[in-house]
This record gives sequence, structure tokens and C-alpha cells, in this order.
Amino acid sequence: MFSFDGLVDGREHLAFGLGDWVGSLDRQHTEGPPLVRPHSECLTGDVFGSQRCDCGPQLREAVERIAAVGGFLLYLRQEGRGIGLYAKLDAYALQDAGLDTYEANVALGHGEDERDYTAAAQMLATLGAERVALLTNNPDKAEQLIRLGLTVTECVPTGVYLSPANAGYLAAKAGRAARTPDLPFVR
Repeated sequence: MFSFDGLVDGREHLAFGLGDWVGSLDRQHTEGPPLVRPHSECLTGDVFGSQRCDCGPQLREAVERIAAVGGFLLYLRQEGRGIGLYAKLDAYALQDAGLDTYEANVALGHGEDERDYTAAAQMLATLGAERVALLTNNPDKAEQLIRLGLTVTECVPTGVYLSPANAGYLAAKAGRAARTPDLPFVR
């Protein structure tokens, strides 16, 4: 586990080196880059097993997949797409009244998605990961990291963890996300 001081946002983010992470860094320019999951903190899903989202299953999948090939899990303190835990809980009430996850954030005076991956880029640079394969379904993560100077060689999608409780949430995410045309998504 790596902790960081002096990141641009001043938050306490963590990186977990999993599997042969040292070897994955050594091989990043020859055999392929480390597998990296920038995972946004989700107390309700990651810790308490909420089925309103797919965060907990994605986190567990990421740990297993990264450990198998070597790389990093970045645990980023940006709860609720960056709006914070209490605002996320308020957004839940609005979702219960019919808004989707993005509309609820906006109704509370926030952006649809306020996450910024500058700290993630700083963390990866500090760890020596210049080239990465991202474990994500979110093209915005790749776009931001590329703009911040990292080389993203591919986006490797996570599984889809559909349940009756999160069907609307996943539909909203799928409706808002657009694939990045010049970045390969590998299955």
C-alpha cells in the first residue's frame, strides 16, 4: 500500500500494488503496461454492499484481475462522483423520487460528475507507471489521464453487475458514457 502527500487535491488517496506490480513496471515498455484500476471510493457499495450501484463488485473484480497480472488499484477519495458522502446520500433520496444518478447530482447543485483524475496521474507518475492499461468502463478516466500526460494503451472493461436494484443506475451510466473512438477497448 502506498500513501501520498502533497497531491493536487490535498486528499488522502491510496495505491495498492497487487500481484507482480514491480515486474509490471519493469515490463511496461517491452511486454505491456501494468493493469490499473482508478476506483472511486464508494462507502455504501464497497464497504456496506449496497446494491444501488456496482462499485463493490467492480472493486472485488479489480483486485482479483490486477493481482493475476500485476498492477495497481488506485483508491480515490471522491465519493459520489466527487460530491461527497452526505451529498450522495441526499442524491439517493432524489433517485428514490425518480431522478437518475446524474440528474440527482445536478438537482443538488453539483455537476453530473465532479471527479478529477489529476491526483491519479500524480500517483501513477510517482509509482513510475508511465504506460498503463486501464481497467474501466468509463472513457472519461482514460481521456483525463491522457490529457495529463500518461500513455493509456487500452481500456479493459470490467464486468457488468446488473441486479434489479441497480438496473436504473446502470442504464443511466450506459446512456451517459460514450466510447472514445481512438482508444481501444479490449474484451
